[in-house]
Amino acid sequence: MSQNIEPSLEDESASLDGYFSDAPLVLKPNYPPLRESFETAIVITNLPKAPAAKVEKLSKVVVRLVSKIGPLVATDENFSGFQLPLDPETGATLGFAFVEYQSLDAATQAVKSLHGYALDKNHTLNVFPYEKAMHLAKIKPGEFKVPEPAPFKEKPDTSKWLLDPSQRDQFVIRHANETIVHWNDGRNAPVMDYDGHREKEKGVAWCKYYVQWSPHGSYLATMVPEKGVILWGGEKYEKIARFPAPGVDVVVFSPCEKFLMTNNNNPKDPEAIKVFSIQTGEFLRAFPLFPKGFIPDNLSPQEKAQVLPPIFQWSHDDKYLARMGKDIISIYDTQTMKLLDSRSLIATGIQEFQFSPTANVLAYWSPESPNSPAHVDIIELPSRNKLRQKNLFNVTKCSMVWHNEGTYLAVKVTRHTKSKKTLYNNLELFRFGEPGIPIEMIEIKDAVMALAWEPRGDRFAMIHAENPSSTKVNVSFYGMKKTVVTPAIGKKKQESTVVNEAHLIETLAGKQCNCIFWSPAGQNIILASLGESASGALEFYDLNTKALVMKEHYRSNQVLWDPSGRTVVSVVSQPIQGGHFKFSMDNGYILWNFQGKQLHQQSFETFYQFQWRPRVSLLNEEERAQVVKNLKKYEREFDKADKELAFKLQLQATKAKRSLRTEFREQMYRLKEIKRQQKEARIALMNGYDSDDENNYVTKEINIETILSSKEEVV
Repeated sequence: MSQNIEPSLEDESASLDGYFSDAPLVLKPNYPPLRESFETAIVITNLPKAPAAKVEKLSKVVVRLVSKIGPLVATDENFSGFQLPLDPETGATLGFAFVEYQSLDAATQAVKSLHGYALDKNHTLNVFPYEKAMHLAKIKPGEFKVPEPAPFKEKPDTSKWLLDPSQRDQFVIRHANETIVHWNDGRNAPVMDYDGHREKEKGVAWCKYYVQWSPHGSYLATMVPEKGVILWGGEKYEKIARFPAPGVDVVVFSPCEKFLMTNNNNPKDPEAIKVFSIQTGEFLRAFPLFPKGFIPDNLSPQEKAQVLPPIFQWSHDDKYLARMGKDIISIYDTQTMKLLDSRSLIATGIQEFQFSPTANVLAYWSPESPNSPAHVDIIELPSRNKLRQKNLFNVTKCSMVWHNEGTYLAVKVTRHTKSKKTLYNNLELFRFGEPGIPIEMIEIKDAVMALAWEPRGDRFAMIHAENPSSTKVNVSFYGMKKTVVTPAIGKKKQESTVVNEAHLIETLAGKQCNCIFWSPAGQNIILASLGESASGALEFYDLNTKALVMKEHYRSNQVLWDPSGRTVVSVVSQPIQGGHFKFSMDNGYILWNFQGKQLHQQSFETFYQFQWRPRVSLLNEEERAQVVKNLKKYEREFDKADKELAFKLQLQATKAKRSLRTEFREQMYRLKEIKRQQKEARIALMNGYDSDDENNYVTKEINIETILSSKEEVV
């Protein structure tokens, strides 16, 4: 019987001799790169200390929350990117957790979004990077030393310009590569205040795009699209803050100057809109350009490109920030930058909304639906109580205009007949100063193209015509308070009573205008014809005295009043986004006084922007009435100041003339002296002839008589 004997290792090695290489074998496994950084990990503290029975439920809640920010890391060791440490004895949670994301951006966003998040009424999360926890762990226990505060640096006085002894206003212009701030007194040519010379010396541009004044005039924001927004202020226009916002296209300040919002108008950027704190410079929150679900999915790409993004609006006191979405108004509390009461305001079919200029009240309108008519709703915040609702029927479109003091709201309603072939208008006028917010209706047969309230009063003006494309239109003025006169009867004297009733004051027929601009002081208004195809006609009208002055600024596309109502500017500007502007030879601006007298004109080859510096009135109605009462006293003071200024200017002009005269005489003396020194050489060159010797001349006297007029009389 044969037995199979397995060969030994030595025998196998001998049989394979010659098949192996003499080079040594070095193993180099293809391991993935070792991550030594924990920058994508975060720590969440102040979680509930749940017993062992509720650990799984708490884990699901926290994982669902953190996964909304971004995807978590997953490994082969069954690590899902989330770890909830447990007490080894009881199995209960310890109140904190570790989370690891796949990207640094997600981890950074998680710290911003989840820190301060209220998980429930007893637990508000604290979130910070894991690397910060490692740093804290390395700190050795010892005596705490209070760090020395940074040296105090006084901030620029952003209201210093209001102390100008001549009570001048300011404006900023953008032309070519220049950004210049000017003083304007309403009488003389503007005087330059700052042109960015400090930045020019350093070789940097203090503005490369548009500029924007803050609502109180405290700050000037300049845009540098590749970097963001720079804030300037103070007497010397010092740099106050910089806000990173690449591609910035629009800057909006909150009414009380607490917040700054930037927008790059990029629909693909999830952080297209950013909100910053002006005081601290802190980035508070970002929003996409369009709310989720705002653009219908059934639209074509071309139609989607035509949809305009809904704009954010601030409440008058900076407490709320709101934006319209699909059937909702998202209202954010600016203290936390989170939704007010964690929910949006339901507004089915909403088309437009506006905050009141003086109260935490918003108005919105919705079109008709199968189950309800169109309606305008007045909502109070933060209670969300509906203060008033007005139902409307056969509505095509609405537009709302608030009075700047919040006392009135005008809703222009475009209606249609049952056949929808004929359109007509009516105005719904809300009175907010009376109980119940009463509403008056004015029916207008014509098409209404524009409506504007008088800033300090109870009147409004509107442009209307039978055909919206008419070149000749009517301008009507209405008042919200009517004076009713009761005639004298017997011993009873005549009495005048003011009642709250909308009424027509007057109508100016056959006007050539498409825009109306009230003076900030009221009473005066400009009827303007603006745009490429318009005439540029400007009509200055005083509603009290009925004085009318007609002027023209060809191709003008803007009319802007200064805050005081003394001066108004008409502008021809072009877009800054490159390209050829066919009316570039008309670029520039003209300054007028409120009566239509031209004060100053300036032309530029490229002119992009003109903006007055806002000025907030520090007087209330009683103080303003006191000033009007003592106007003659102030007139004497201002007349005296005007005479002193006129004398100063005359003195400067006289000094300039005397300086020129002295310079001319000195020049003549030098020339005569040179001529005297060259006399001998000149005579020698002319063979002894001296042109200055009177004996070399023959004098003849000739009389010429000219008959200026003649008259014949027959006797």
